[in-house]
Amino acid sequence: MNPDDALPANIFRRQDETPDAEFYHHPRFVTHIDDRAIAAVTQLYREYFPPDSTLLDLMSSWVSHLPPEVLYRRVVGLGMNKAELKANPRLASFVVQDLNQQPALPFADDEFDGAAICVSIDYLTQPVAVLRELARVLRPEAPLVITFSNRCFPSKAIAAWHALDDRGHLALVRQYLTAAGGWHGIELLDRSPLPPGRSDPLFAVVARVAAG
Repeated sequence: MNPDDALPANIFRRQDETPDAEFYHHPRFVTHIDDRAIAAVTQLYREYFPPDSTLLDLMSSWVSHLPPEVLYRRVVGLGMNKAELKANPRLASFVVQDLNQQPALPFADDEFDGAAICVSIDYLTQPVAVLRELARVLRPEAPLVITFSNRCFPSKAIAAWHALDDRGHLALVRQYLTAAGGWHGIELLDRSPLPPGRSDPLFAVVARVAAG
């Protein structure tokens, strides 16, 4: 049984149901949140990803927003556009994969010390399956940092994302993690730069893989 079947199917509908591979065929060398919101993402990574970690940047692109002064043992990216991934200087290797078509991750159990999903969780149509896979490929107590703002590609974001406000988005991602199982210590964070309204907001859901 698909673990996402426990949630109503209509919440995962999108305005544009054409294959995602077509939408992401052409590279977009742009950032999807402003510089101050990006700095908030980078600070979260400083706090949760220790130096010398092996990291998975899921739904990656040409930039990973990792702190430039921190050295990691290995960073692996998984995304939709080969040109973007190839241009990312932080990636030691990468995989091109459409998680909405194939949520199973091509990695070994307990392979990574941490993982990130940056401003992309709103596009997943099988998020519970993906998060269950993440719990498999991360080591026990490894952190997952999921960040998002109030910006997106509207035609590709799921219906539930459009229907909810910022607090609703936090609750929805927590619900995904709970439904996936294998996660604990879930934190709902508002890391929006201050003062409010001067930059894009930034929210995060952080969880750790449960031991055993």
